[in-house]
Amino acid sequence: MVEKNHPFTVTDAKVIEKLIEDDHVAVNHMVLLTGDATPEHFANSNVTMIVVRGTVTLKLDDQEPRAYPKGSILSIPFRTKINVSNQGAESTELFVVKAPSPRMMQGM
Repeated sequence: MVEKNHPFTVTDAKVIEKLIEDDHVAVNHMVLLTGDATPEHFANSNVTMIVVRGTVTLKLDDQEPRAYPKGSILSIPFRTKINVSNQGAESTELFVVKAPSPRMMQGM
């Protein structure tokens, strides 16, 4: 078998899980319930967020928060300050792709 399967949790409960973390890419899966948020942090690589359900609210650097509905694909540069939250009425689900892997970004 050439491929490797990386299953993710299908749920309506809060989940933040690492699916892939190697030298090339890191992929996380998140389900955030209404009012949930991640801790404020700085992007440790170039980040792509793919919103597959609900609406994610992002506050990047000193910008005003902006809401992005399902179907949005967002590119966030390395070292951007990030606040991710669900301020909508339904669960938000997204995939977070970091490339190159944060492992390769150390020291930059």
